[in-house]
This record gives sequence, C-alpha cells and structure tokens, in this order.
Amino acid sequence: MAGSSCKVAFILVAFAITIPCLEAGIATFDEFLQERAEEAHEIALKSYVPDPTNATSHQDIHDDEDFKKTSKKESNITRRELKQNEKKKYTGPCLALNPIDRCWRCKKGWAKNRFKLANCVKGFGRRAIGGANGKIYTVTDPSDDDPVNPKPGTLRYAVIQKDPLWIIFSRSMVIKLNYELLISSDKTIDGRGYSVVIKDGAGLTMQFVNNVIIHGLKIHKIKSTPGGMIRDSWDHVGIRTRADGDAISIFGSSNIWIDHISLADCEDGLVDVIQGSTAITISNCHMTKHNDVMLFGASDTFSGDKIMQVTVAFNHFGQGLIQRMPRCRWGFFHVLNNDYTHWLMYAIGGSSGPTILSQGNRFIAPNNDAAKIVTHRDYAPSSEWEKWQWRSENDVFMNGAKFIQSGKPLGKLPFNKGFLMKPRHGSQANRLTRFAGFLNCKVGSPC
Repeated sequence: MAGSSCKVAFILVAFAITIPCLEAGIATFDEFLQERAEEAHEIALKSYVPDPTNATSHQDIHDDEDFKKTSKKESNITRRELKQNEKKKYTGPCLALNPIDRCWRCKKGWAKNRFKLANCVKGFGRRAIGGANGKIYTVTDPSDDDPVNPKPGTLRYAVIQKDPLWIIFSRSMVIKLNYELLISSDKTIDGRGYSVVIKDGAGLTMQFVNNVIIHGLKIHKIKSTPGGMIRDSWDHVGIRTRADGDAISIFGSSNIWIDHISLADCEDGLVDVIQGSTAITISNCHMTKHNDVMLFGASDTFSGDKIMQVTVAFNHFGQGLIQRMPRCRWGFFHVLNNDYTHWLMYAIGGSSGPTILSQGNRFIAPNNDAAKIVTHRDYAPSSEWEKWQWRSENDVFMNGAKFIQSGKPLGKLPFNKGFLMKPRHGSQANRLTRFAGFLNCKVGSPC
C-alpha cells in the first residue's frame, strides 16, 4: 500500500509539472525533458527558504562608512529636472554606489579575475555562481544560423555545453537570435568589456535549469519567433512552439542572477519568472519603453509558485514604462532600493496572495491623478486582499505617489544574516541606481 501511495504521489507531481510545460514552448514533452523537469523541481525545493525573515545561513555585509562618504541626501526635484538628470552621462572617476557593485567594480584588473563577480550576488539568488567552476569560453561569431547544430564560436554553441562555462565576447557585436536561446545549467554570460546587444530576434530562456548568471548585456526589440527543432542542451534536441517575445524568460529554474542588463521595447515581457522558479536576484538593470515589464508567476491556479522567492534591487524603472514592476503571484518578493521614475498605470501589482516587502524605493508618480497609486491588486475583493502582506518601509513618495499597504507587518527583520538584503532609505535610491543597466566597461580600466 505504501508503495502504491508513493507511486500515485509521483504521478501527480509529474502531472503537475507536465501540464504547465505544454504551454512553455515545448511541443513534445519527452522522457529527457520529464527527467530534467523533475531534477529542476527538486533543486528548486532545496533552494527555497521556508522562512526568509529568519534565515541565518549567509551574512550580508555592507560597508556603511564607504557609503556615507559618497552619499548625499536627495531633495525633491521637479519632473523637468529629473528628465535632465537622466540624459546626463557620468564621465568622472569610477563610482560603485551599492553593495553589489562595490564587490567588483572600480578594480582595474576586473577582467583578469572575472570569476570574482560570482561572489557579489546578494538576495535570494545569492547561491548563483554561474560558470565560476568551469573554463572561460569566448564568443567570436555573432551569427545564429543553426539551432540544432550551432557553429562553434557562437553564443548558442556556448550555452548548450555540458560543463560549467564563463562565456565572454571577443569584441562588440549585435546578435540577432533566429530562435529562442535555451541556456543550460552552470553558465555565465558576461558581456563586460564590449557592447553586446541582443535585438530584433528571440530572447533568452532558462527552462528546467539551475545556476545561471546573465550580466552586462543590452537586450532590445525582442520579437515572437518561429518554433521548430532547437537544441536545449548538449544531449537533447526538442521541438519548440513559437516563442512569445520575452527578453528573459525563467521557467522552472532556480539560483539565477540577472545583473546590469539594459532592457527595452520587447514584444512580450522584459523579465518573466514563472512555474516554480525560485532563488532569483534581479539587480542593477535599467528598463525603458515597455508595457508589461516583469511578471513573477503566470497563473492564479498554479500554487506551485508558492516557493517563488525573488529579490529586485537597485534597478531603475525609467521612461516609457506602463505597468508590472513587478506583477507578482503566490511567492515572497523583496523589492528594495529601486528608482521608479516612470509608470502610466501602476508600479507594483499582484494576485493570489503574494507577500511583497517594499523597502527604500523612490516612487515618482505620473502627473495623471488616476495613476498615483503605486500598488494594484487583481481578482480579489478587499476583504481578501487586505490579508495579503504588502508592506512599505522607508520608501519615498513623490508627486502624490501612494502605496496601499495590507496585511500584518513582517516584524523585525534579521538583516545581515539571511537572504533579505539591508535596504537604504528611499531618499538614496536615485544614487544607488545611478549606474543601472549596461556598463561601458573597458578591459584594463575600472568598470
């Protein structure tokens, strides 16, 4: 009887995983993908932190004195001044103004020790080391002609390799992906040193994988692209359906870090995190010219996203954005020290009872009186959403912005001990995000 019960439970788990996958770009969910989905789910469960407000497994160190030396209190500014400030390019000496950047930037020899970056991630994605245990692979060819047997030297060839790899680039290049780029586990894509632009084609997909770092790219104008036979790893080729046009899609994956990416103007989302993905940090990104910015959890019926834990830190949500910064379901989301300078509908939204902790952000509302509210809740009456824990602490609200809180306070949070980063006051969000997005790094000089 016990054996039969276990078998039934296994079938139910497999069924729960299989059904969503049929809508994940997978046309044929074969035995290889089934095994990989189950392995990825096990890793996600191990990566999940049952009580992130009481985790003590990793110390988060902040150099307070260094920050104080370079920090200025920000006074209220007009929208005209804000627009002028956004156009200015900094030309002075290297400044590293937040704890992630201070870990590696402004060091002249960063290119000789690229793996150092893997020690710098904080938040829920802090276990991501990408390809730090592997070799460096240099992309020399921007073409993307064969999705089944990609040419050596291309980005597609690099990301499907079996072993851990730290992927860099030989020169500046524009890459048009003819099919979605399926990235295998234990990879870092490191664009530092050159201008690496992915545009006018498909985006990046992490599906049923673990331990990936994406850093230092520009990703613009991603489009819906045809499906077909696409290699998703060294050992497997599968039939894919049409890709939606997401810049970055994270599906059933864990221990992922997205850092210093400039994202804009894609056909679907800029960053999607769905289907039981967890242990993710999105930091230092600059997002512009887009409607549905970030989606965390794609379904109000998929309770498997209860394990989702995402840190959103030091990002600049800039010109031309409309909504979903992020839009959350089910999980736990720590949104800290981001600069929200533009939205047309709302900034942070959600449904299905997510926990959202907003700390030290700056929210500058649009001039439209109907869009001053930072928060937006869907598919629940007030009697239900009033129980959801959406809390705001030390945020700064400008031009009439207002955060509607709900639920009980999370209590005293053990910063410097766990997976929750220690936030600065929202008055410093502009400074902390000053260098968000792609960095114009040059080998041999501070970045």
